[in-house]
Amino acid sequence: MAQKVVTVYTDDLTGVESEEVRTHTFSLDGVNYEIDLVSDNYDKLFEALAPFIDKGRKLGRTRGAIRSRKGPADGPSAEEVRAWARQHNYQVNDRGRVPANIRDAYEKAH
Repeated sequence: MAQKVVTVYTDDLTGVESEEVRTHTFSLDGVNYEIDLVSDNYDKLFEALAPFIDKGRKLGRTRGAIRSRKGPADGPSAEEVRAWARQHNYQVNDRGRVPANIRDAYEKAH
């Protein structure tokens, strides 16, 4: 027996079935919404939001979760690596990030 699947597009606001229904997304207070509307109802939604959109600040298209900074890594502190580097004639700054090649040399030696 053959089966036929029919997709019926329905406007979420009015319940009207139409081939012209499109899915639209928007966000408010960190919550994403999706609504299916015919173009007339989308225009109404856009007109209602227009004063707020005009005064709002546009963010980038993608918003990911804010990443927390990593805590201290397991292993030697920067001060330990700097002290070792100086003892082995490496030039290293008193502050800031220890260069990767110096950290690598320290790890190979230990």
